[in-house]
Amino acid sequence: MEGKIVRVAGPLVVAKGLANVKMYEMVRVGDLELFGEVIGLDNDLVYVQVYEETQGIGPGEPVYPLGEPLSVELGPGIIGQIYDGIQRPLNKLAEKSGVFLSKGLFLPSLDRDKRWDFEAKNIEGEYVEGGDILGIVYETSALEHRILVPPQLKGKILELRSGSFTVEEPIGILEDEEGKKIELKLMHKWPVRYQRPVKEKLPPNIPLITGQRVIDTFFPLVKGGTACVPGPFGSGKTIIQHQLAKWADSDAIVYIGCGERGNEMTEVLIEFPELKDPRTGKLLMERTILIANTSNMPVAAREASVFTGITIAEYFRDMGYHVALMADSTSRWAEAMREISGRLGEMPGEEGYPAYLASRIASFYERSGFVRCLGKDNRLGSISIIGAVSPPGGDLSDPVVQATLRVTKVFWGLDARLAFSRHFPAVDWLVSYSLYLEPVSKFWKEKIAEDWYEMRQEAMSILQREAELQDIVRLVGMEALSPQDRLILETARSIREDFLHQNALHEVDTYTSLRKQYLMLKNILNFHGVALKLIDEGISLSEILRFPEREKISRMKFISEDRIDEIEELLDEVNNKLYGIKEGAREHA
Repeated sequence: MEGKIVRVAGPLVVAKGLANVKMYEMVRVGDLELFGEVIGLDNDLVYVQVYEETQGIGPGEPVYPLGEPLSVELGPGIIGQIYDGIQRPLNKLAEKSGVFLSKGLFLPSLDRDKRWDFEAKNIEGEYVEGGDILGIVYETSALEHRILVPPQLKGKILELRSGSFTVEEPIGILEDEEGKKIELKLMHKWPVRYQRPVKEKLPPNIPLITGQRVIDTFFPLVKGGTACVPGPFGSGKTIIQHQLAKWADSDAIVYIGCGERGNEMTEVLIEFPELKDPRTGKLLMERTILIANTSNMPVAAREASVFTGITIAEYFRDMGYHVALMADSTSRWAEAMREISGRLGEMPGEEGYPAYLASRIASFYERSGFVRCLGKDNRLGSISIIGAVSPPGGDLSDPVVQATLRVTKVFWGLDARLAFSRHFPAVDWLVSYSLYLEPVSKFWKEKIAEDWYEMRQEAMSILQREAELQDIVRLVGMEALSPQDRLILETARSIREDFLHQNALHEVDTYTSLRKQYLMLKNILNFHGVALKLIDEGISLSEILRFPEREKISRMKFISEDRIDEIEELLDEVNNKLYGIKEGAREHA
């Protein structure tokens, strides 16, 4: 039953006459048939947020209910795609309408004509449940696409065949417990606002290895964990997320450009299809899905883009993959919520954001986790969420930042001063933290070295002590410091410049293995420890700092992984040379 528009207020449309319509049901709005979603019901009034520009529609035009919630299509053809916030394929839309997308234009998310080679499992006659694997489609060389029984189905497989199919053609027949025969296809739909079920959530304890030293060593993230990356404009949020997308130890990448500036998203869209995957040597897009929703696109679609992205990530997690999801930036999503809330006339909360801001943000981040997937084969999968936040002026007391910090366990605070001084990643080590240190330290001790955690703590204490000493230097000058304190300043500088600073454009320095990270930090701290002993023996700091092997320490980051033994040999070389100074000083005395 169609209704009629009674009011249009930007992305919000109020309609009448839609009997039996439900919350979050999709509708078509106006003569242009724009896409919208029901977000409020008040007696006979229906409030719709429209995912396209409402210019050109007015009161009296029809509103058609579609009878289903906003859902995404999940199946072969999704990998390597570039979608908008409601999963419309942007490449195909551009071919059809040109550079500027026509209003009301819709194309299926998955190609209906392309045929996929499906290799069925031999399970005819067996009882299956949601999450069981029906077979494989080798969609890309980097990732096999596992075709699953949809989560809500279970029953006996009457028929399942291999062959070449489109996503809409039946590949088999399932008989459910009521005797009803259901066609199985390569694709199925899932509503974006509903979390896909899992068998069990497990404690995350495996680090997400990123190759970024400040992250892996100082503020680690785990597979299935959540991280918040707040910072002012120009502090490098997008750079960090690009690096993680390229290098993170995950099987699939979902990158959501939520309300970001058009030029930044354009850079992603141009750069990603050309990037080589360092893990497989193939193109990175062979395991990546991009969702582009720039700041000049309709604001209502920002919220849809976030939930579309997390639903796609859950689909790959259910196959037994580890997925990294980048959301850049959730502040734009919150601003969209604020605009829609204001047009609805809701009571504003802090800084005009709706009262449900925190719960809506939590509903997104809580869909992360390390899980045992549905299905008989005991698959494990995970979704790690890295959300960038862009508070006005870098103010960390912003409600969006605070709401995000309540539900995330890693905080990578970015500092514009570090970025402006060309220090990248610009993570401020004095304010950042990770609540995953305990599980990660067990992994490091078992796989890399027993003394990893103690080294990390020593390095952090040196950096904190440096901040205190710099205040003293500003007041009374460097001459007031003892040799030991001046050594701390030198070691802290070495940690900052030789370890924390990383060049994303350098072919070697862009990624550092865990073993190399450990050896680099061990060399810096070893030099510090031996130098302290030499100072106690009466040797001057200036003589210690003239030690030629210091330059080798500063260039460790440029030693390639296949020459990592050179960094290990540097430990003995430094010890021998320094103790040689000590013995020489004794003979001279």
